Amino acid sequence: MQQALGQEFETHRPLLMGIAYRLLGTASDAEDAVQDVFLKWYEHASNDRIENPKAWLTKVCTNRCLDALRSAHHRRMSYVGPWLPEPLQTETVDSAEDTMDAGNTLDYAFMVMLERLTPKERAAYLLREVFDCDYGEVADILEISEVNCRQVVSRARRHVSNGSKRIENAPRVQRTLLAAFRQALQTGDTRRFAALLSRSAELHADGGGKVIAAQEVIHGDATISHFVMHGLYHAWRGLTLEEVQINGGPGLLLRQGTQVMGCITCEINTEGQAARLFIIRNPDKLSRVTFGRGVALAGGEIFS
Repeated sequence: MQQALGQEFETHRPLLMGIAYRLLGTASDAEDAVQDVFLKWYEHASNDRIENPKAWLTKVCTNRCLDALRSAHHRRMSYVGPWLPEPLQTETVDSAEDTMDAGNTLDYAFMVMLERLTPKERAAYLLREVFDCDYGEVADILEISEVNCRQVVSRARRHVSNGSKRIENAPRVQRTLLAAFRQALQTGDTRRFAALLSRSAELHADGGGKVIAAQEVIHGDATISHFVMHGLYHAWRGLTLEEVQINGGPGLLLRQGTQVMGCITCEINTEGQAARLFIIRNPDKLSRVTFGRGVALAGGEIFS
């Protein structure tokens, strides 16, 4: 019986990790949540027959994450500098179409955008739009009426549409921007990099108060270019930048020898320019980025 329960849970673990990571924004918190769900699963399934394990696990996982989000809100209020999600080094194991779908709902800019939603909006939107639950299922999970559920999803969808407009060639443009960024750091010449920034571009850096990083969002192409030329060019001298896949899209690893010192990725706007540059330096958020094999993506699920 114990073995059968364990096997059933492992079947759904990638789904639960996909839900928990998108809701919580960090893989470590997601793993803690999924482990708590496993303990509840084992306790309940050992004593009572669960007719629909997937639905039961999805509901328990979602509500465990919502509880965690409410408590995390207070911690983030005192966080030093901008708070950014934990990046994942990834590889894709599905068809090109499925890979695009998985990447679109896991890419770093999308993860940042989710922070604008309330916990309930985030859960409702992800369950409905990413994990394809019907409105009745989402309403049951969140313990709200179906009418209210539709309103919450609609409100979340508007926020997402306003904050996340995609272009077909985004990965190619991202690679071009990141290559120019790397060249600027190697040579000190930021002209090519600056030409790829939108006038209203933003640079977000997350050091968590544990390493040196900009503690305010830097606004504007000229200000960002100046920061790269007169700040990062000197501070990161002697470090290596390596191309990797981050959250399903192009990214860079900043490393010193074998030690990962940071992770960089970006968001491209509809004009094909860089809208936001993200630099993650908090060492607590770098354990899932290495030079080896990344976590695998298939559909909305995450395989460790």
